[in-house]
Amino acid sequence: QVELVESGGGSVQAGGSLRLSCAASGYRYRNYCMGWFREAPGKEREGVAVLIHRGGLSTWYADSVKGRFTISQDSAKNTLDLQMNVLKPEDTALYYCAADLDCRGTWSTGADFDYWGRGTQVTVSS
Repeated sequence: QVELVESGGGSVQAGGSLRLSCAASGYRYRNYCMGWFREAPGKEREGVAVLIHRGGLSTWYADSVKGRFTISQDSAKNTLDLQMNVLKPEDTALYYCAADLDCRGTWSTGADFDYWGRGTQVTVSS
């Protein structure tokens, strides 16, 4: 059974930084996609960043976070991390880690991603 557990959320002031981590168990990384998604109150879930293992390694970022967020993996620890810098109040949301074992999901929404964590809250105050 695949399990994803997020950590690292918290409250920061605008301009600050946070690092989220997603611990994966139940499988080892091979060809797959893993990503971070977020959902703010009253808004639909949106993709933040996706790490793509498909004939190589590449990344996708939402336009709203490009240049501020960085997704990475620690193969030794089997974790997926999201470094978030220059945080803005509009980044406030519940952040989820998700895995797509055949990389056929929709990165902008998380549709068809196979496994999800329970989320970690990020709150950015102005």
